[in-house]
Amino acid sequence: MATGFYPPEIQIYIKRNSRILTKDDDVMSTGTRPNEDNTFQRRDSMEILRSDVAMYSCHVVHHPTGVNIIKVGVRSLFTSLIINQNKYRHSLTYIYTALSKDPKIPGIHEFTAMGILDSRVIDYFDSTTQVKTPKTHWMRERLEPEYWEKGTRSRKSKQQWFKVNLDILKERMNQTDDDIHVLQWRHGCEGVKKGNGLLEYSQGLDMYSYDGDDFLSFDDSSSVWVAPVKAAEQTKRKWDEVQVLKDYTKGYLEKECMDWLRKFLKYGENDRRTSKPPEVYVFANNARSKTNVVLNCMATGFYPPEIDIHIKRNSRILTEDDGVMSTGSRPNEDYTYQRRDSVVILRTDVAMYSCYVVHHSTGFEITKVWGEKFV
Repeated sequence: MATGFYPPEIQIYIKRNSRILTKDDDVMSTGTRPNEDNTFQRRDSMEILRSDVAMYSCHVVHHPTGVNIIKVGVRSLFTSLIINQNKYRHSLTYIYTALSKDPKIPGIHEFTAMGILDSRVIDYFDSTTQVKTPKTHWMRERLEPEYWEKGTRSRKSKQQWFKVNLDILKERMNQTDDDIHVLQWRHGCEGVKKGNGLLEYSQGLDMYSYDGDDFLSFDDSSSVWVAPVKAAEQTKRKWDEVQVLKDYTKGYLEKECMDWLRKFLKYGENDRRTSKPPEVYVFANNARSKTNVVLNCMATGFYPPEIDIHIKRNSRILTEDDGVMSTGSRPNEDYTYQRRDSVVILRTDVAMYSCYVVHHSTGFEITKVWGEKFV
C-alpha cells in the first residue's frame, strides 16, 4: 500500500523473485483513491500459498517526487521472522538482481543490489545511479565515506560478474536475446538472541535463482552446493571442487555476516527504542463478489509493535467469527510497524462501521468511521 502521495500518478509492481506479477497472476488493485487531505492512496494485493518460499517484493515509483523504493517480504528467506514477529530473531540479507538486457520500464533497472536488515532496506545500488547509498539515517551517520566508496566498487564488480554469467547461462540453455532473463543472488544470515542477550548464529542463506526458479544453493551444514535443476549441475561440480570458495562462503555466513548484523542492530538501536504513535487510515475496496465490499483499517508508523485495533459494527466489536482478518504488526523500513485489519460486508449494509485503535505505549487512542455509502 502506498498512501499520502500527490499527484495521483504512481506505479506499483508486485514481484515474485524478480518477475513482475500481473492480473493474469491474480494481482488486484484498488486503483488510486483520494484521502481526506487531498493526497492519494493505492493498494495492490494478491493471495499466495503459505508454503511458497519465493521472495516477494513491492516496487513503487512516484516520478513527480522521485520516490523509487522496493519493500521486501523476507518470509521467504527466514520464515519465522515475519510470521512470528519474534523480537529475539534478526536477519541481514543482501539481494542482487540482474536482467539480461535493459527492460526500458521506468524504475526497473538492469542491475540492482540492496541490503536488508530485518526486512528493512538499509542500502541500495542500481545500474543507473552506479552508487551504493544508505537508506537509513543511522547508516549514513555511522559509516564512513570509505565504506560507501568500497561498497560502490564492489557493486560495480558484481554487476559485471552477473553480466558475464547471464551470458553463460543463456548459452547453456540455448536461449536468445529476444526475451529478458533474470539471475538473482540472495545471501545472508539469521541470528537468535539467547538468554544471555547475545545474538548467536542460527542459519545462513546463499542461493541463486534463474528466471524465477531456484538454481543453486549452498548447504551450510555439509558445505556443498545443491543443484535442484539439471542446468545447474555443471556449476555445482565446478564450485564443489573449489575448497577455498566453500570455506569462504561458510565463514561469511557464520562469522562475517553475523558481525555486520550485530553492528547494524547496534547502530539502529535508538530508532527501535523511540516510541511513536500510529497514523490511522480507513478505506474500502471492492471484494471478489460484486455484492460485497472490503473495509480496511490500517495503522502505520508506530513503535513498539503492540497495538489494539478493533473494527466495530455500530457499537459491537467484530471478531474472527465475523470474518475479521489481520496482517498482524509488520515492520516498516524505518523501524516502525504497520498493521491492517479488514472485514467483508454487504454493500447494502446500512450499519455504522468504525475502527478503534489504541497504542498504549504512546497513549494514542482514536476512532475513525467509514463515512461513504457502499452501494
